[in-house]
Amino acid sequence: MTPPTPRRGQGLVRPYVVTDGRAHPTRNTFDLVTLVIAQYDRPLGGLSPEKYRLMELCLGGPLSVAEIAGHLVLPVSVTKVLLGDLVDSGHLITRAPIPSAQLPEAQILQEVLDGLRARL
Repeated sequence: MTPPTPRRGQGLVRPYVVTDGRAHPTRNTFDLVTLVIAQYDRPLGGLSPEKYRLMELCLGGPLSVAEIAGHLVLPVSVTKVLLGDLVDSGHLITRAPIPSAQLPEAQILQEVLDGLRARL
């Protein structure tokens, strides 16, 4: 007797259905750590179920693209398409992550150390 073939979960929607057949977002400015912030004054009526869930999630506070994809259990590529649509409609704004601080050059640190030693 052969084991039963695993079935896909009911309610599974293909990514191309969620994105209206598009594979790329309207803007290519989303990184995994781009912060997404919801605009509270935008109406949520008329949004697709996935966009509505995304908006509900973002209304709780700023989240990164990776966090949103994880919470929605959607591929990052699909999440970026949805985010692009919501940014275009004014429902969301994005902010690039704060860049990490650059360390000063060793030469500058040595000059500061030499200056401090000369004063002591």
